[in-house]
Amino acid sequence: MSLRSNDRQWGSVAKFIHWTTALLIIGNGIFGLMMDLASSPMQKINWLALHKSLGLTVLALLLLRVLWRMADRRPAEEPAPRWQQLAAHAVHGILYVLIAAIPLSGWWFNSVTGKPLQFFKLFNLPPLGAANHDLRHLSHSVHENLFWILVAVLVLHIGGAWKHHLIDRDNTLLRMLPFRRLRTDSRSEGER
Repeated sequence: MSLRSNDRQWGSVAKFIHWTTALLIIGNGIFGLMMDLASSPMQKINWLALHKSLGLTVLALLLLRVLWRMADRRPAEEPAPRWQQLAAHAVHGILYVLIAAIPLSGWWFNSVTGKPLQFFKLFNLPPLGAANHDLRHLSHSVHENLFWILVAVLVLHIGGAWKHHLIDRDNTLLRMLPFRRLRTDSRSEGER
């Protein structure tokens, strides 16, 4: 498998960034929802610190992904009606915005609470604003609501991928999966 993408499928770097980001988002989202299950205040603080660091990792991976996409080619789109191509582009665009907005809103929430933001206890990041107790609930609400919007958009994204795989029987999903062979003639298989 090539590091770079070609006209038929994504390269291993793009796949690695995609799946690492996906796993971090899903895992960190579940982790964030379970935060209140901590058995002690100290455990909750440690879990929260890990949640923040993982969120910052997602933000860094998004930056890496954008930089890589600027240098790497994009596989040709599978044949589909124009409205489906537009919907796929819209969903991808919204995903990029949300993948940036959620960690940034968490960073803002952390900033208005006046707490330091550490990345895996290696270094501190500057606050995105001054401490402001009045904004604490709003910033938390923004962070949480963006997550639920992301969940809805991910359902569309994953549903679209499965629709292409199971109904259209094309290579849309296969070309992003690691270690999978593409269908040789996806259109003729889908017409059977």
